[in-house]
Amino acid sequence: MSETSGTPVRRGRTRGVTGRGPLRRALLAVTATLAVTAVAAAAATLPANASAPTPPSGWSQVFVDDFNGASGSGVNTSNWQYTTGTSYPGGPGGFGTGEVETMTSSTDNVSLDGSGNLRITPRRDASGHWTSGRIETRRTDFQPPAGGKLRVEARLQMPNVTGAAAKGYWPAFWMLGAPFRGNYWNWPGIGELDIMENVQGLNTEWATMHCGTSPGGPCNETSGIGGSKACAGATCQAGFHTYAVEWDTSTSVEEMRFYLDGVNFHTVRENQVDATTWANATNHGYFIILNVAMGGGFPDAFGGGPDSGTEPGHPLVVDYVQVLQSGGGGDDGGGTTPPPTGNRDAYSAIQAESYDGQGGVIAETTSDSGGGQNLGSLANGDWALYKGVNFGSTAAHQFVGRVASGAGSGISGLVEVRLDSRTSTPVGSFAVGNTGGWQSWRSIPANISAVTGTHDVYLTFTSGQPSDFVNVNWFDFGH
Repeated sequence: MSETSGTPVRRGRTRGVTGRGPLRRALLAVTATLAVTAVAAAAATLPANASAPTPPSGWSQVFVDDFNGASGSGVNTSNWQYTTGTSYPGGPGGFGTGEVETMTSSTDNVSLDGSGNLRITPRRDASGHWTSGRIETRRTDFQPPAGGKLRVEARLQMPNVTGAAAKGYWPAFWMLGAPFRGNYWNWPGIGELDIMENVQGLNTEWATMHCGTSPGGPCNETSGIGGSKACAGATCQAGFHTYAVEWDTSTSVEEMRFYLDGVNFHTVRENQVDATTWANATNHGYFIILNVAMGGGFPDAFGGGPDSGTEPGHPLVVDYVQVLQSGGGGDDGGGTTPPPTGNRDAYSAIQAESYDGQGGVIAETTSDSGGGQNLGSLANGDWALYKGVNFGSTAAHQFVGRVASGAGSGISGLVEVRLDSRTSTPVGSFAVGNTGGWQSWRSIPANISAVTGTHDVYLTFTSGQPSDFVNVNWFDFGH
């Protein structure tokens, strides 16, 4: 959906570009002539309230939500967080795409239906103002194990509305690179994978990878590298279909393969762009997004809207979302990682919420200078991973963390820095207790052992008691 994306016609959410003029509308006409396979037929005929299928041999499930719960209840906030308003904090207005709705956490817009489905429903009030819903996984560490594969899949039904009544509808199931969270201006370099986008109730699904620079660049932004396919059997609006991307690092040339009902209709390969562009888009985890926008660059390319003839109240219905992985040695946070690529500067602030892997942490809105998010609810045993931190040839001797704490009397702990493994000996640490509140920020320095070269950095949190003891906004290193 690119926050900054242009669509293929861009599907784009255009995540971080603002004020650069209208989105480019490079319309992709990708014919959908692939035959529907037996896998596709099976996927299309599952009952509406099907559970996520059992992973095939060789695959393991690392995330799933079947959206089971009472009718009218909200989503599981252990898995998802709501994005509300008309932009990210400090980010481009209209989420950078020109969409016109206000996102809310109201169950009028985002709720379970009691039959195992999530419904994201656009509404229009008496004054003509649109509201809708947008949810994102709390986790931002979805990426394949080294030398393995990642599959992100959802079974869903697009809003069942077509023609003039569908004008302005823009549902999407997509992913953004973890470094976007808390920055909101680094799109498209950090990568975007649009697994399913649709506009205007057309019987077409678009899939796109965004990367590089915008406008133009190696990934043809703001359109991205995209393809499209029609839903077979029931239309995309009239029935459930399965949409997926497989990120494959097991081949000599990495691939992003996009699927509709088991049919691979679009593939983006590593050698289609330069090595730096690919690395910047893939050297970190991703988070998942489900939303229905109203209006914006992509609908504009197909007639615009919404307008007075657009019908509110037609939901994107999601049966399940699951993430699978296969093969590779992987890094579970307890062992060594693949050689880091060196795309983080040790001497510039590293936003804590831009982690590439984590255990036990959450991201939340911060009131610290600059806005964005911080890591919160940090307690004994929690950790966060930041891949490819480049210290250069002159040794770093200092670590500075921007922290806050509202911990009770006698509750404190250590913020530790470890290199290349979560279980390695810390190169340095500092102790922190109550700073005056969970949003009362201070920068605390600590001496560390001399560090040069490029390393994966782990922040680990150690305490002699189980209570939360610190929040972290950012950190950096010094000589």
